[in-house]
Amino acid sequence: MDKIFDQLEGLVERYDELQEMMSDPEVINDTPRYLKISKEAADMAKVVTEYKKYQQLKSDIEQSKEVLNESKDPELEDLAKEEIAEQEEQLAAAEENIKVLMIPQDPNDDKNIIMEIRGAAGGDEASLFAGDLLNMYERYAERQNWQFEIIDENKTEVGGYKEVAIMISGKKVFSKLKFENGAHRVQRIPTTESAGRVHTSTATVAVMPEYDEVDLEIDPKDIRVDVYRSSGAGGQHINKTSSAVRMTHIPTGIVVAMQDQRSQQQNREKAMQILRSRVYDYYESQNQSEYDAERKSAVGTGDRSERIRTYNYPQNRVTDHRIGLSLNKLDKIMNGQLDEIIDALILSDQTKKLERIQNGETKLY
Repeated sequence: MDKIFDQLEGLVERYDELQEMMSDPEVINDTPRYLKISKEAADMAKVVTEYKKYQQLKSDIEQSKEVLNESKDPELEDLAKEEIAEQEEQLAAAEENIKVLMIPQDPNDDKNIIMEIRGAAGGDEASLFAGDLLNMYERYAERQNWQFEIIDENKTEVGGYKEVAIMISGKKVFSKLKFENGAHRVQRIPTTESAGRVHTSTATVAVMPEYDEVDLEIDPKDIRVDVYRSSGAGGQHINKTSSAVRMTHIPTGIVVAMQDQRSQQQNREKAMQILRSRVYDYYESQNQSEYDAERKSAVGTGDRSERIRTYNYPQNRVTDHRIGLSLNKLDKIMNGQLDEIIDALILSDQTKKLERIQNGETKLY
């Protein structure tokens, strides 16, 4: 913790400096500057408060030890010992709180997400597994009291999904599901396998933060919009009107087609939500070195082609290859009980970030 505390001393000095600046009439009258300074101070406030508490506890412990060393009263000694034990416990808790507070926060953690699940290698079995993953995430979302909405789907004849897009909304959705990004592998006996052989198939999961126009502005001139008649279920209304929408982001070539909503306007809105997230994801992936350091390095690259997890049905086992975690709870996990895996991934991420701070690779604020 020595390197961390060295940085914290500088952080406290900067925080005190900002507090003085916020009292300066010249700064107060310069609204943009004042807002910038107040935001910087607010970002530091929690860790500075916890560090000052830590320093006070260390001082209190020293004083209690002095009382203990100088006292010849048994009752006073017992009281000092109890006080020291309590203070040391509080000191350890404050140190842990400081570690957590110092971990750089992903600015996307509070955002809702758009998740895309695709059947990959394995034909029909891959599409069925994509459907199983969809059910797993829906049940997990229910447990988290999140909203879960299918916004686009392409079903297969066997009842699975060639691809399906979902919007998940709620508290800290991206923070918990961002590590699901990647290739998921399943090992099981397909229902169509008469010889009882275990097959291996894969489905890919893409997790993208949902962005609005404030977060990511796309020039309307860069978007080509085509409208056409929907071809899926929906009756005569859908077939008679050009309610389906296809949006193409010309600079990247990203295409989003939407026909599942009732009206053209609804399809436009949903298509734009997906397009904005895909474009952001595309541009972030162009800056891999920065992106990996900030969002992915702790648990692998998170690339969609990277196999991140295996679901072994014969052995009722799920293995996350990035952190070497195996759980013989496949039935529970497929029922949406993902907390144990997700908590382990978050802890791994936090540990790696803290190591980078301790090694001086990451600067505070």
